[in-house]
Amino acid sequence: MKSSLKNSSILITGGTGSFGKSFIKRILKENQDIGRLVIFSRDELKQSEMQEVYPSNKYPKIRFFIGDIRDLDRLKRAFNNIDYVIHAAALKQVPTAEYNPTEFIKTNIIGSQNIIEAAIDQKVKKVIALSTDKAASPINLYGATKLCADKLFIAANNYVGLNKLTFSVVRYGNVLGSRGSIIPNFLQNSKSGILNVTDQRMTRFNITLDEAINMVMFALKKSIGGEIYVPKIPSYRILDLAKSIGPNCKINLIGIRSGEKIHEEMISASDSFNTIDIGKYFIILPTLNTKIISKYKKYFSVKKFKENSSYNSGTNPIFLTINEIRKLIKLNIDKNFKPF
Repeated sequence: MKSSLKNSSILITGGTGSFGKSFIKRILKENQDIGRLVIFSRDELKQSEMQEVYPSNKYPKIRFFIGDIRDLDRLKRAFNNIDYVIHAAALKQVPTAEYNPTEFIKTNIIGSQNIIEAAIDQKVKKVIALSTDKAASPINLYGATKLCADKLFIAANNYVGLNKLTFSVVRYGNVLGSRGSIIPNFLQNSKSGILNVTDQRMTRFNITLDEAINMVMFALKKSIGGEIYVPKIPSYRILDLAKSIGPNCKINLIGIRSGEKIHEEMISASDSFNTIDIGKYFIILPTLNTKIISKYKKYFSVKKFKENSSYNSGTNPIFLTINEIRKLIKLNIDKNFKPF
């Protein structure tokens, strides 16, 4: 991966978020010969805080670009002389989306189309867009906007013209400890002795930030356009998560929230017919594209995904135990973590 990024320029939208910060740290550590790294986001405070971590006199290759993906002209300016775009910017909170649907449509759908238009116009080489398990068989507005964005990025490969530009998507589950997620919430609320759980049957996929970054780096290196990458990752039961953090806490069942699923899905039964298994990842293809499959067969043992089946957090054969969840929290979130 180091050689492929030598003297290259990378821009990450939403670069001040949880993923963006970790991705930037990894890139700087492993690709010191990178040409330029641009952090694009609309939050000037977070950019100011990041500039304190990466001052220009020590990190001259980093650039900070204030802008909103809703603004096509600003994106075109930001994408000038950019080789690779990692699209991580999105509105993500499920309950917020249910009450503010048009705002999510403007950012997650129209903003994604703006990314596509700017990338084509500025002759970017590759775009990797971040998706979510909620985009598979969505029942909430957030998931629907992300499914629409996924479709836009995949379809964009059909009209790049003579540009050698490709668009691919990476789709994964809950990122362990990401901003606004359930684990930081449980860690904070466990101090009160009460943990609010929406439904005791609930399960979720789990991925660490390092694993998410690994998948994006894999897509940067291997994708040829039109793929949706899905990782093979474990699930956890929401009650096991609560017990791992607050074993002595009272569990308060508050009922499922608007737009929330009992189990999440990353590959729907409908997508199963166009999905292949390359070992570490599943790949959803627009169709069973022989060109893409033949390329992957050069490097991996390719198998067909079981037809008419789904990849679901509730039926996933791999579940984290309470002790495994504790270890992951200690390793990835809070090294001083001890269950209350």
